Amino acid sequence: MTTLQNDIFLRTLAKQPVSHTPVWLMRQAGRYLPEYRAVRARAGGFLDLCKNTELATEVTLQPIDRFGLDAAILFSDILTVPDAMGLGLYFAEGEGPKFARPLQSEADIAALQLPDMAKLRYVFDAVSSIRRALNGRVPLIGFAGSPFTLACYMVEGGGSKEFRQIKTLLYRRPELLHRILNITAQAVTAYLNEQIAAGAQAVQIFDTWGGLLSDAAFPEFSLAYMRQIISGLTREHEDRRVPVILFTKGGGQWLELMAESGADALGLDWTVNLGRARQRVGSQVALQGNFDPAALFGTPESVRAEVRRILYSYGEGSGHVFNLGHGISQHTDPENVQALVDAVREYSARPTRPSI
Repeated sequence: MTTLQNDIFLRTLAKQPVSHTPVWLMRQAGRYLPEYRAVRARAGGFLDLCKNTELATEVTLQPIDRFGLDAAILFSDILTVPDAMGLGLYFAEGEGPKFARPLQSEADIAALQLPDMAKLRYVFDAVSSIRRALNGRVPLIGFAGSPFTLACYMVEGGGSKEFRQIKTLLYRRPELLHRILNITAQAVTAYLNEQIAAGAQAVQIFDTWGGLLSDAAFPEFSLAYMRQIISGLTREHEDRRVPVILFTKGGGQWLELMAESGADALGLDWTVNLGRARQRVGSQVALQGNFDPAALFGTPESVRAEVRRILYSYGEGSGHVFNLGHGISQHTDPENVQALVDAVREYSARPTRPSI
């Protein structure tokens, strides 16, 4: 086992003392980087890139090399799991991910089965390859989509603005949605455990669409299945705890419920007040976030000011991983990302937080 040279991310998730606030960025390997665009052009397409172990490793390391971030995250996609379940993932130019065979009938849902993990071997091979290439520089994060978020794509057939199909199913035939969610939760549990076995040192569950749900529906249709996953995960590997980060976009009103899920940390989107979130659940979990990705469209000076504000909002002490409140935009200037990383380093390493 290679010695981890920079474990500040993992120590922060355990709320241990650290010298500065760690930083990584959701979707940090992506189209905003010219070096990523060059590799993707060589690969041929997004899925081709995901399935090419050598190139997936290369793009995962690009933001680590460029920005000196404190964690790497596997280059893949949350929709690999339903693809392995037979739904036929493809990417339409300008339209994003689509499924050729979405769940459109009761018969489709009845036929849904757990995937053969061998169909996802390319993901686990990438995890192992990335770990070797990192050689202990920083930890590697594995990830998966939440069952509800995956179900949205599986039922809608792709992205949606109204989510009419999934919500119709929820209110008309909740038992059918529960079948989808239960099978998907089992699949995600197995998928994340395979990532951990291959070398992922932390995992994040992306509940991108959980915030669409009503106050009554969220615990039943999203959180319950994330708790199911967390309870089935490998939590110790390579003589270390494997922390779990739970991120529900639009989930700020449910932090107390989420803090009881068994997760080590909660990701926050930019609509949440970080200081108040710490007051609410900071004694139970670490917090991650929550810079608005759109704020990276500003100037280096405005980026630094926003970093400063967020750090000040959290206050003194460990337990905060600096990140965006959602994935970085492809239109982001990399120089502003560098300004963000530099500002986190500068301001969080000071003996006292800056005043604003």
